Amino acid sequence: MTTQDSSQTQVNSVTKMQAGHESSGPDVVVQELKPASKESSHNVSEHEIVLIGASLEKNISLPSPTKVELICKLDENSNLKNPQVTWKKGSETISHTSKTQNSWAIQVTVSDSSQLGSYTCILKADKEITATFHLQVPKLEGKEKPIITYQGDRAVMVCKTEYEPKAWTWYMTNGTELAPIDKILHTDKFQIKRPSANVNRLEIFKLTKEDRGVYWCEASFELGNSLMRFELKVLSIAAPLKPFIAIVAEVAILVTTIVLYEVYSKKRGKGGKKEFDQIEQL
Repeated sequence: MTTQDSSQTQVNSVTKMQAGHESSGPDVVVQELKPASKESSHNVSEHEIVLIGASLEKNISLPSPTKVELICKLDENSNLKNPQVTWKKGSETISHTSKTQNSWAIQVTVSDSSQLGSYTCILKADKEITATFHLQVPKLEGKEKPIITYQGDRAVMVCKTEYEPKAWTWYMTNGTELAPIDKILHTDKFQIKRPSANVNRLEIFKLTKEDRGVYWCEASFELGNSLMRFELKVLSIAAPLKPFIAIVAEVAILVTTIVLYEVYSKKRGKGGKKEFDQIEQL
């Protein structure tokens, strides 16, 4: 076969594929999804949402550049028949999708943070349902409630993530800015430990009122950074005694009132008895 014949064969093949296109919503080109070869499927992770009658969402954590295939599938028991399908990234329509029976897919090459975001498959017939994939940097896990401790004690903050980050950094809120812990605190005041690749731990010793405030844990990934917020409250040693002191004061006031009332009642009783005796003598 000559080079010209080979080129003509490719043109004919493309022409046949275009002739088989189906309309699936505005600005959407749908083509039959052929079985992927081993080479093309290498390093492509698949994520699927199966829809029955309600819209669904799925979070997908991506620590590093990769290829993902997002599959929107209509359950065979769904009442939504022959829907028009549109894929969008945010509010922007994505013009190319791939289709099998009751299943629509797109492949996204995530090379930097600009490819992160929400990808939505919109199925519309007599009603509309959606499947939304949120591509994002891995989230951090930690204690969400305020950390409450006392002066002189130590505070411990722990950050965890599903994936190993490139680096960890701890910050303290300094006015409106975030200041790295190692630049504002002395080394004898804090210690940062890394028990495992995806866990980081901050310890602050000999707490004072000046240590209270908001702290941040940051994990750096190839596709971006993820932050976790911690709030530290430092109480004085007398703080736990305040409710007890208030109760004691209330009890003391009550007891004093009762004693004074009894003394007053006794005096009044004695005075009344004397008057009664004087009346009898008369």
